[in-house]
Amino acid sequence: MSTTATPSRTPAAGPPEPRRPSRMPLWANPRLGLLILLVALIALFTALRPAFMDVTLTLVPLQSDVSVYAVVGLAQLAVLSLGHMNMAVGRMAAMSAFAMGLAYDRLGVSLVTGLLIGLLVGTLLGALAGLVISRTGVNSFVVTLAMDFALVGLITILYTRFTDGVAFGGLPAGMDALRNDTFADYCTGDVCGPEISLVVPLALVAVLAVGVLFRFSRLGREILMTGANGRAAELSGIPVRSRVVQAHALSGLLAGFAGFLLAANNGAFSASIGDAFLLPSFLGPVLGGTLLAGGAVSVLGTVLGAGLTQVIYKGLNLLQFQLDQLNLYIGLVLLAALSLDRVRHVVADRKGARV
Repeated sequence: MSTTATPSRTPAAGPPEPRRPSRMPLWANPRLGLLILLVALIALFTALRPAFMDVTLTLVPLQSDVSVYAVVGLAQLAVLSLGHMNMAVGRMAAMSAFAMGLAYDRLGVSLVTGLLIGLLVGTLLGALAGLVISRTGVNSFVVTLAMDFALVGLITILYTRFTDGVAFGGLPAGMDALRNDTFADYCTGDVCGPEISLVVPLALVAVLAVGVLFRFSRLGREILMTGANGRAAELSGIPVRSRVVQAHALSGLLAGFAGFLLAANNGAFSASIGDAFLLPSFLGPVLGGTLLAGGAVSVLGTVLGAGLTQVIYKGLNLLQFQLDQLNLYIGLVLLAALSLDRVRHVVADRKGARV
């Protein structure tokens, strides 16, 4: 699902309507390329390590990891739609997870209530960043990086104060099921479900919601138009400052949701949640075709990009690569993605094509 801001056309008599821009050629389509590469890597890792297709050992944990990092990618996509960055995406997730853990451990709230509390915290943090950016005009990189540093210290202080710096011990009913169960563990008569982790449909809800937002809603279209040309959007009557705040609030909300999914996978609300979110948050959207300059996003591409990244991680892990080697290869993937992003811009400019 790829969405690009497009200006409205007003019919006019006289000269013929200019030729519509052609579509991006298939070879330059990032979604198709990702899908082919994903299938090829799965086949390669399966040939090298047949355990890659083991359901319990590999496939179910891989589903959970992809679910987390797809939502992380969507959190970054929400601000990339403006041409902004959220360097604090991991700390927003950590603060949201802290709020959830505190609510579960000290207040004994239900799974859903604690989740809503955490999402509210993430949304408020994102909105605060967006408000500072929109009111001061300071670059989003600087604002969110400063917020990241501030939250690092705050998170350490809070966990030291409430958990002795480790993690919250109390977990709500249903948390263990999210971590350990698949649909195959629940049968109706003699019919059992597939071997799909219970966190997958939760992530799918987020994917569909963001896709619908940017594809069909006025809010999503106006955010994209703001990212494509903020001055033109303002002259068109779009409340640009409000859209900036709303996009960053959405980023914080999704970061908080990713923190919840990771806590569910780990079985604990700890201070380390979100530490590894920053690089994957860019990898998924950029690999999937979201423009760094703003104005165009790809929700489906983000999911495929997250899937590709996690398949690489899992495959290299099974091949017993060390952590520094894993980071090297993932860094090379990001460098290649940024290069391809530039190539797509050049192709689109020369052919008048839609990315």
